[in-house]
Amino acid sequence: MTKLRLILLAALCAGSVACESSTSSQLHRKISSIDRQGIIHDVKTTAYTHTESDHIAYGAKSAVGGNLKYGAVRSAAADWSVYPVGTEFKIEGEPYTYQVDDYGSALVGTKTIDLYRPSKSEMNQWGARHVNIQVTKWGSFEESLAIMKPRENKKPHIHEMISEIQHSPAGSS
Repeated sequence: MTKLRLILLAALCAGSVACESSTSSQLHRKISSIDRQGIIHDVKTTAYTHTESDHIAYGAKSAVGGNLKYGAVRSAAADWSVYPVGTEFKIEGEPYTYQVDDYGSALVGTKTIDLYRPSKSEMNQWGARHVNIQVTKWGSFEESLAIMKPRENKKPHIHEMISEIQHSPAGSS
């Protein structure tokens, strides 16, 4: 009986790992340059700040409702149909972890990630750069949809991200 339990436990664990790697591969379906170490090469990044004219209405709040972060963990905005909310990554050569907790209309339909900076001078200092990133945790399409659904009719870019998630293999799991 103990042997049977061990076999069942091993099968369950193997199935769980297979499901997780399948989900992970679906998550980054739109990103074609991931190497074996999980590094995504040549990602376009830009920077934004809460005092920009298109962000003033939201203040220093992210799309998830919390304060924009700029410490060991930093806020990032992205197209949530590419990098779902909660995705965490590191930029090669930097000690910080970035967490996708925001989105922006200019990012929809792109693979660009916008990094939060607390001032315009720091934003301008970053500019636009192509970097290598390592995703340490993929976020959730389901959570992305739960946040965006009540806002769907407020902005076209939100509707576009929702539609893209719902009509893709990863969003329909």
